[in-house]
Amino acid sequence: MTKRALKRQLREGAFDAGQFEGDDKIRRLPVERAWSPLNHHNDDREQGYLKTIKAKSVGQQALIDAVDAKNLVLALGPAGTGKTYLAIAKAVEALEAGKVGRIVLSRPAVEAGESIGFLPGDAEDKLAPYLRPLYDALSDRLSMKRVRTLMTEGAIEIAPVGFMRGRTLNNAFVVIDEAQNCTYVQLKMLLTRLGWHSTMVVTGDPDQSDLLPTFSGLGPVADKLESVNNIAVVRLQDRDIVRHPLVAEMLGVL
Repeated sequence: MTKRALKRQLREGAFDAGQFEGDDKIRRLPVERAWSPLNHHNDDREQGYLKTIKAKSVGQQALIDAVDAKNLVLALGPAGTGKTYLAIAKAVEALEAGKVGRIVLSRPAVEAGESIGFLPGDAEDKLAPYLRPLYDALSDRLSMKRVRTLMTEGAIEIAPVGFMRGRTLNNAFVVIDEAQNCTYVQLKMLLTRLGWHSTMVVTGDPDQSDLLPTFSGLGPVADKLESVNNIAVVRLQDRDIVRHPLVAEMLGVL
């Protein structure tokens, strides 16, 4: 291909079949594309999608039914059973349907071997890594653009447990994640935040607490509330694990 033809092709973007003649090793790619991997080029694209939530086990179906029927649900089970994902999925579903006015997500900022004081930034920056799993679950149900918009509008709030005292959560869907890292007093405080027209789901695994032995209040609270008719306590088992099959095998021996 001549140098003049190549310049014309780059300038006009026209397809030239002559480039495939001979022993040319280099092929010109289209100059204009509708998609770009750069995030700042795709801010205007709506990436949100709402998949139909379907239970993959009997325990997950029991959890979904409990959230639909009760205003307070405690979901206890091992890692990988979908406790947090299902709770946030139901929260997004309720918000999109107009059943609640906002979503409040909370989890304790408990150090698991690392010191939070040595993390860089202010208090919000230090707490961000502990709240990241909630952002991940939200972004799987909504686009990050919509999540940022809803957080700016106050329709989605993510806060550590320490910031919940003294509040009354009306017309909200509240998810308390990693509740096994809450003490009995903290859980009592959190459960009494429930207001009118609100639903609260508390998730956690009593066997994976980062607190000292006997300090976690999730197990004792669940045992006491199981006898209350208007409260559902769903206990998921190893057979409800939907992560890699090795997760269930490891939990069976660890």
